[in-house]
Amino acid sequence: MWAVRRPSAAGDRHPPPPFNAPAARRLRTGLGMGPEQVAHALRVSYGLPYVTSALVDAWERRSAVPSHTELAALACALWCSPGDLIGRPRTLREHRVARGLSPEEVARTVGHELHAYLRMEETGRWRGTDRQVAALARLLALSLADVVTVTGREDKLAELLRGAATTRWGAYVRPVARLVPMDRRSLEAALHQLHQDYRAHMAATLNWGSSGPDEAGDEYLDRIVDHFWTATEVL
Repeated sequence: MWAVRRPSAAGDRHPPPPFNAPAARRLRTGLGMGPEQVAHALRVSYGLPYVTSALVDAWERRSAVPSHTELAALACALWCSPGDLIGRPRTLREHRVARGLSPEEVARTVGHELHAYLRMEETGRWRGTDRQVAALARLLALSLADVVTVTGREDKLAELLRGAATTRWGAYVRPVARLVPMDRRSLEAALHQLHQDYRAHMAATLNWGSSGPDEAGDEYLDRIVDHFWTATEVL
């Protein structure tokens, strides 16, 4: 009898979603199921004949990551939504999968042709009006931070925030506001906070003498977007 092998990951054009292994294990044990029972369900009920208990165990141990198809089937077997098995989504596709929606549903809701929407998922470059962005945010339950990320504006935001932290922060209020629609006073306060925190970080590093100020500054700036969302209390 020929052994059934798992299809090569190279056949899947899309990278696997971020998998929440502890959640999968918790859901499985909560149902009183062992890895073999889950594997049996995936083989018999969800058309994945190659799945074994060893593969299920590998997913839970993070030595393997389920594909989009495998994750959707696993969610069905564990009586949960795909979003319950996904770590924090980052891309537009990951957010869609987490909500258990098809590309057709998202494209229809936001008012895009399917091929255009799929192209945006592929490239990470969003093309749409403010109204379409608002519809996308409602459908996928996106935070403001998520919207900036999935619409491909995070790199530009990081560039502006680094300038605000290291130079005259007031000059960056308007450019940042074009990317992040929020109350102007809150935005000004956040940029001012970044500027102060960066300067304080650099000064403290000089006093401690533990590392050069350039290295310490680079570390702070590498996470400038996270610092910004923390300052605005969005995350």
